[in-house]
Parts: sequence; C-alpha cells; structure tokens
Amino acid sequence: MPQLRVRDLMTEGVFAVEVTDDLATVSDLMDERNIRHAPVVQEGRLIGLISHRDLLRYALKGQAGAPPEVERAAQLTLTAGEIMTESVATAEPDQDIREAARLMIENKYGCLPVIEESRLVGILTESDFVRFLAAGD
Repeated sequence: MPQLRVRDLMTEGVFAVEVTDDLATVSDLMDERNIRHAPVVQEGRLIGLISHRDLLRYALKGQAGAPPEVERAAQLTLTAGEIMTESVATAEPDQDIREAARLMIENKYGCLPVIEESRLVGILTESDFVRFLAAGD
C-alpha cells in the first residue's frame, strides 16, 4: 500500500484572509464558510493564522457582556494582523501524513497550513482525518 502524504488528505483551494482584513470581515467569512481556521496571507505568502478560538478570546477579552453592535464596532477597528498567531507550524504536500499527524497531536494544533515553495496551497485539519476515516479508504 502506498504511503499517504499530506496532499492525499489536505483541503486545496483553501480560504485565506489578508493581513489587513478587519475582524468583522474575518468572523463573517469564517461563519459563512463554516470553518474554524483562517490562514492569514500577505501577497500570497502565509504570515499567520486566526482560529475561531482567537476570535472568541478577543470577544471575551475586550467586549464581554457588550451589546452585539458594540462588539461589532470594536471588530471593525482591529485587523487580522493584530490578533493572528505568528510563527505557525506548517506541512508540505509530500510530507508523510503520520509525521503531520504527530506534529498536530504533540502541539495540540487543530490544523496545519500546507506550504509549497513558500506559497499557501492547502490546509490539513482534524476534519480531514475524520473524513478520511469515515470514507473507509
């Protein structure tokens, strides 16, 4: 049986946000697409990652108990670049899937952006592993 690679499970055509996008836009797009992780790019290059947890942390930190319109106004003043996690661990398309899984487990990562020649080409998430196992392949 051939060895599985990251490219075999990753999601291609990954949704990413720009470093200058405001948090309201990021939050809306993540909700619309039903995703929990958004890579942050600048000129096509990965520079960070925003998770749904990051958005919740920001909401609880600055606006706990505030009316929705106040929270929304505050989201318009911050950008993805201001709350993103920098120095994100990544995977490469031809990397052994077990190696990527170990990295995710050991560091409690929910995803790994997939990079090829410094460009974002996909994302590997916990859901990709579940989908693979559910398919029975």
